[in-house]
Amino acid sequence: MDSINTQQQEKNHEDLSGEKAILKLKELVNKASTCFFCTHLKENNFETRPMSVLKTDDAGDLWFLSATDSFKNQEIENDHQVKLLFQGDPHSDFLSITGKAYISKDKNMIEELWNPMFKTWFTEGKDDARISVIKVEVQDGYYWDTKHALPIAFLKRMIGSVIGKTMDDSIEGNIKP
Repeated sequence: MDSINTQQQEKNHEDLSGEKAILKLKELVNKASTCFFCTHLKENNFETRPMSVLKTDDAGDLWFLSATDSFKNQEIENDHQVKLLFQGDPHSDFLSITGKAYISKDKNMIEELWNPMFKTWFTEGKDDARISVIKVEVQDGYYWDTKHALPIAFLKRMIGSVIGKTMDDSIEGNIKP
């Protein structure tokens, strides 16, 4: 039996590296804005929690704020390897990233990332002693997306279902910044 990927008439796989990878990474991260941030990857029982990405820089690194006394920070101190999982839309904009996480107390970055709503977690404001910055340096990843806007992708699927042909508008591939 043929794979669904071989049944498609259009190109549906494209690996991205360098600048193209960073642009795709930024696009998909911005659409989702939050991710599942996974630590303890070497364990069979890895830990997962939702986190908001506060910045994606020009190198493709992702930036977060976190409490120094959180389990997440403790887990990162023990093992820097993390996995981030994004979903921007129910039908597209999926991204899985593997990277190395580093914790700092960089006051300039805290200032840049700060939002007054964060006083919910950091009651002393941006000078709260518990604030830390997490920087995730992306090592690699995999994306699943549409090549065109969602209405076009939907239309192609509908036509394909009527004529009995695979007309999926998806594109997927490896990302390596």
